[in-house]
Amino acid sequence: MTGSALAADLPRYKAPPPPPPPPPMWTGFYVGLNAGGTWSSSNSVRVGTLPIAQPGADPAVVPQLALLASGSLSSRNNGGFIGGGQIGYNWQFYNSFVGGVEADIQGIARSNNSTNFTTAAVVVGVPVISNTALARSLDYIGTVRGRLGWLFTPTLLAYGTGGLAYGGVNISTSVFQAGTNGFSGFGATSFADTRVGWTVGGGLEWMFWPNWSAKVEYLYYDLGNVSTSGALTSAFFPIATYGITQQTTRFNGNIVRAGVNYHFNWGTAPIVAKY
Repeated sequence: MTGSALAADLPRYKAPPPPPPPPPMWTGFYVGLNAGGTWSSSNSVRVGTLPIAQPGADPAVVPQLALLASGSLSSRNNGGFIGGGQIGYNWQFYNSFVGGVEADIQGIARSNNSTNFTTAAVVVGVPVISNTALARSLDYIGTVRGRLGWLFTPTLLAYGTGGLAYGGVNISTSVFQAGTNGFSGFGATSFADTRVGWTVGGGLEWMFWPNWSAKVEYLYYDLGNVSTSGALTSAFFPIATYGITQQTTRFNGNIVRAGVNYHFNWGTAPIVAKY
């Protein structure tokens, strides 16, 4: 006996495609606030006075007066509490790398930063006292930096950073000299400007909540040397100017701060699912 058999294909069920992966949580713009402390690395101030010969005056007088107004000393630390804000952009790539740029600016709250030194000598038989007062300050500091880091975990970033630093610096000097014979001399100078230098450092940032992160950071900055000069004058000599005083100092230091950022995640590349 023979017969025929018919068979139908059994239905096949295809599993649904996996959902697209979430976008990298670190990519996008962010803004935040920070606070911390700063202290200067170089506190020395050098004061030098160049004598100017006076016609008719004893040639030993002016050089000795200039020497009295010269010296080197340590000023008070140009540090204190800092606070400000930052804005930046991150780009997460190869899953565990994060690069970006950040700009920030901070104000500095500090205590009195002035100091002075007093010298005395007998100049050609006349007792003379000289007092030199110095002041220097850093009023604000900001940076524009690149950042590159590694994600130890999806929410913990360790990074290095470096770039441009800028700050508002002020220095001033005043000199007063007086002798028992009626001689008196005075000079003053000041300088205020925004100086540009460099900075380098590193930190840790933790994404503790969706769109929110906290960071701790260290930066070293260097704004370079700053000098200012002014004339010493007196009505006692036939010609008023008898010296040029120059003050030189360096503005560099350290910043340790903590901050919090809000991440907008703007600019995240769209993810297209393939079926």
